[in-house]
Amino acid sequence: MKKIVITQSNYIPWKGYFDAIALSDEFVIYDDMQFTKRDWRNRNIIKTSNGNKWLTIPVEVKGKYFQKINETKISDKKWNIDHWNSIKANYSKSKNFIDFKDFFEELYLNSTSLYLTEINFRFISSICEILKIESNIKFSSEFKLKEERSERLADICLNLNGTDYYSGPAAKSYMNEQVFIEAGIKVHYFDYSGYPEYQQLHGKFEHYVSVLDLIFCEGKNAVNFFKFSV
Repeated sequence: MKKIVITQSNYIPWKGYFDAIALSDEFVIYDDMQFTKRDWRNRNIIKTSNGNKWLTIPVEVKGKYFQKINETKISDKKWNIDHWNSIKANYSKSKNFIDFKDFFEELYLNSTSLYLTEINFRFISSICEILKIESNIKFSSEFKLKEERSERLADICLNLNGTDYYSGPAAKSYMNEQVFIEAGIKVHYFDYSGYPEYQQLHGKFEHYVSVLDLIFCEGKNAVNFFKFSV
């Protein structure tokens, strides 16, 4: 059995994203896809005393042009400083902040790449290091992709000798499962319900915030609040 997960890169994703990486044998960042505005590609949520706050990396978007995620450029070179200042202001009182302060400060201040894909990968791989996730990570650009979406995904699985493909529940609306069946690949959909809660700052518990929240609040115990990889 070889488990494959294929999904777009996100900026400082929520815990479910890293849970999926940990579950997979091969995790493929699907950055040949079109960049979508007001999505998770270049932004995510942190908790603050004034409620949830979006941290957004400013990017260049060329109108209705079909712009791939891996073609998307950063438009403000000071975004990293602003984001780090927001994180410090809102998580400095969390019980594990001091343990990770230097790690994330260096990560943010040295994240100066021009391309969003490179920024996202830098954060994803660094957070995997903290969480001790050792799954192999590849990019879709390493593969010769077919035209139809389900065929592309199935073909990547075949190239990686995958037997089982895991996807988010939203994919049920467009996935052509017959393509996978014919390729001898089993399709599974994540169920993101039932995650255990942990002690957060700033009021009511929120599951769908950046994994940074979990790391600063629970530190090395963060993986105990994963669901699929334990």
